[in-house]
Amino acid sequence: MLEISGVVKNFGEIEALKGVDLKIEKGEFFGLLGPNGAGKTTLLNIIIGYLIPDEGTVTINDEALVYENLEIKKLFGYVPQEIALYQDLTAVKNLEIFGALYGLQGKSLKGKIEEVLQLVQLDHRKNEKIKNFSGGMKRRLNIAASILHDPEFLLCDEPTIGVDPQSRNAIFDLLQSLNKKGKTILYTTHYMEEAERLCSKLAIIDNGKIIALGALNELLDKIDKKTTLLIDKNDLTLQKRESLKSLGEVKENDFYFEIIPSEKFSKNSLLFSELEKLQIPDKFVELKKASLEDVFFKLTGRKLRD
Repeated sequence: MLEISGVVKNFGEIEALKGVDLKIEKGEFFGLLGPNGAGKTTLLNIIIGYLIPDEGTVTINDEALVYENLEIKKLFGYVPQEIALYQDLTAVKNLEIFGALYGLQGKSLKGKIEEVLQLVQLDHRKNEKIKNFSGGMKRRLNIAASILHDPEFLLCDEPTIGVDPQSRNAIFDLLQSLNKKGKTILYTTHYMEEAERLCSKLAIIDNGKIIALGALNELLDKIDKKTTLLIDKNDLTLQKRESLKSLGEVKENDFYFEIIPSEKFSKNSLLFSELEKLQIPDKFVELKKASLEDVFFKLTGRKLRD
């Protein structure tokens, strides 16, 4: 278990972390969701011992993290935001360097390199220089370097920045596979879609404070609306403007009506039955489920990426 208690970190007059408390259980895929500058990277740098908190403690399996304790640091694998690879060296040479830093050598190191290269599906490119890799391949090799020593905890700091959708999905599949094999993962992101897809438990951080914590369904319970109905604005639906008010609270956008259904229409079947009575075709209608973006907006009054 990883426990963070009362962690405070200041950089001059900047309060980066303001008393953060988190508990991450063994085997969890834990998401830390927040906008850029919220304190996510600072917290990860404290967990791995790169930064020392001004106040508070980090405890791993009931043992306090001490900066000088290299053995306890081996429990962590860290995937940084920036690509941490030697561009003019091959994939194998990079992994040999990172493996040596963890005390791996000889047949043991060679075996682990083969294992992680297969896991990240780069064994066929192992003798190519990193500078010839795509962004997604570099990201996957970054992950390979972080798990060479078989850490108990894997810390991923926005590992999909700058990659295409196909590479992003490959990274998601890889991390989910590692989690199923027992790795405890702490994953930071400012993309709510990633957090919703990957994480069994979430904390939302903003301005250095944890403002919400729980499973996805628990966080969604913090807001009143569960489903929003979007109806395209066109000649037909504009004629139904007054009738739409019978469905619930209606807000107007430039391109659509946004309706928060009343309790009477909490069931989708009843809602669509009423739309049929109003003679509004399904093709003009979209159901939008409540999301973490809605939770963040309720708690802060602004969108996640404002």
